[in-house]
Amino acid sequence: MTLHLTLRFILLIICCFSTALSNAQPPKKIFIEYSGFTVRDSLKGENVTTFVRSNQGQIHIVHEGIDMWCDKALYYQNEDFIEAYSNVRMKQGDTINMTSDYVEYSGITQLAIAAGKVVLTEPQSTLTTDTLYFNRFTQQAFYNSRGKVVRDSSGTITSQIGRYDMNQSKYRFLKDVVLVNPKYTLETNQLDFYSENGHAYMYGPSTIIGEASKVYSERGFYDTNNDIGHFIKNSKIDYDNLQIEGDSLYFDRKRSFASADNNITITDTVNKTIIKGHHGEVFRDKDSLFITKRALAITIQENDSLYIHADKLMVTGEPEHRITRAYYNAKMFKSDMSGKADSIHANRESGLTQLINIKRFNTGDAFSIKRKPLIWNLGNQMSGDSIHLISNVEKEELDSLKVFNNAFLISKDSLGSGFNQIKGQRLIGLFENNELYNVDIIKNAEIIFYSRDDNDTLVGINKSKSGSINLQFDGPYKLVTLVNQVDGEIYPEPQFPKNARLFRGFDWRGDEQPKSVEDLFSDDPPLILPIIKGLEPYIEDEEFIDEALLKRIEEAGKKDKDEVNKAGRQLPTPLNTSKTKTKSLQKINRTFNKPLIKKGN
Repeated sequence: MTLHLTLRFILLIICCFSTALSNAQPPKKIFIEYSGFTVRDSLKGENVTTFVRSNQGQIHIVHEGIDMWCDKALYYQNEDFIEAYSNVRMKQGDTINMTSDYVEYSGITQLAIAAGKVVLTEPQSTLTTDTLYFNRFTQQAFYNSRGKVVRDSSGTITSQIGRYDMNQSKYRFLKDVVLVNPKYTLETNQLDFYSENGHAYMYGPSTIIGEASKVYSERGFYDTNNDIGHFIKNSKIDYDNLQIEGDSLYFDRKRSFASADNNITITDTVNKTIIKGHHGEVFRDKDSLFITKRALAITIQENDSLYIHADKLMVTGEPEHRITRAYYNAKMFKSDMSGKADSIHANRESGLTQLINIKRFNTGDAFSIKRKPLIWNLGNQMSGDSIHLISNVEKEELDSLKVFNNAFLISKDSLGSGFNQIKGQRLIGLFENNELYNVDIIKNAEIIFYSRDDNDTLVGINKSKSGSINLQFDGPYKLVTLVNQVDGEIYPEPQFPKNARLFRGFDWRGDEQPKSVEDLFSDDPPLILPIIKGLEPYIEDEEFIDEALLKRIEEAGKKDKDEVNKAGRQLPTPLNTSKTKTKSLQKINRTFNKPLIKKGN
């Protein structure tokens, strides 16, 4: 039993020792699997063998998992270095294939340099360039002589400098990067592209231009398979006549859809309208958009802009027929007029703006009364079941005002504490230079009016009924005309009962009047913006040519130089000297690893 265990232990030690020896073995040398003809040139020295293909097939070269075929090859035996000429083909496993006119490859460094019509093919894409460096230790390829990558579903990508990581199926393109797809063209200075899933990451100023849209961003992501993008730095989307800006933009080309979050601005260039907020969605094919979270619509006019705010803003219709809907808790402000309603509808084409009391509040209770739409102008408060403002579109100024059902006009007495009041079935007002100068109260008109003489002395309080009432504004004075008066009387102030000084339905709400753009947001709850989830941080690549590889190149070059001196021959042109090669490869590192983006991108 003890002897059996001892033998097993000895066998285990032998196996481990054998494995250690196997792992410690130096890399295999380049092996010529097949050659048509072998030529030795005394001028090149005994170290160099020339191989030439035959009619039966090309030269077949094998080394550490790669196969290479060519028509002619020079093998430097001491340096384990080979030059392959004409119709060169290199294959690694079942996934990587490369063709070129020329390849030089070192079995020591496992660095290949291909030149002349280089084509590298992997399952998802094809790379073509003039000169390609292939580091087999890191499984990375590099070019700096301009290259092109073709991927069927994504399009064609060209750049001055490029790097391909085979382990990650990742390209990094630098300088003058252009991705051309049948539906759009993407231009940037740095692009990380994953060939398996078609994901692209943009760094620095970038544009994506399609038939009906243009995207600009300085930090963004684009899924080339599904045509969707996410952009987070100085980003904007141009949709024909709409420009969308925000801290975070989402873009779906197939659905013609875009959304934005935080500090949004949507500009309608045709209708001179700007919409702001902190969440918005745009449906281009449906000519519609909506925006929430401190939503504000600004209609730009030459003399005075109109501001509308609500919980939600919706804009629909083609540019020439665009309608803006604001709901709920809608407010509007101009320098000479302001308003408030449950909902505001503004038709840009007709110039009609409607202030509406939503039916769900119209139940006859006190709360319903308070929800009635209101207009304030020159100290006058006008209210009713609904209000229409009509603008002259060409002149960009107010033309008229209509109040439907239960019209009520209230203004404070110029000196006292009382209120002038006119009520009736309907109210029609006329504007000149955006100022209300004439008002007609029609049907069942009633008035309570504080009459004063030229010295502003109170003459009495007029309370009357008539078929209609006309009110004209002459500077600070109001000229009242009763048409078809039914009854009425002027009472001295002491003789007029205080409980009769207010009409039924009186509701003075002057404290709710927006007197500035900031006042539009006075009733809003505190704004809490979501934290924008950024894209993955930028990670710099490891150096393409590391110090260990440079050292191996240096050593291999010294051996070759010694052999050249012994034989008294010239170095092969592609190989050059190790010193020159080392400097050249160090330059490649400097070229590629120089950051093209700033921290924070």
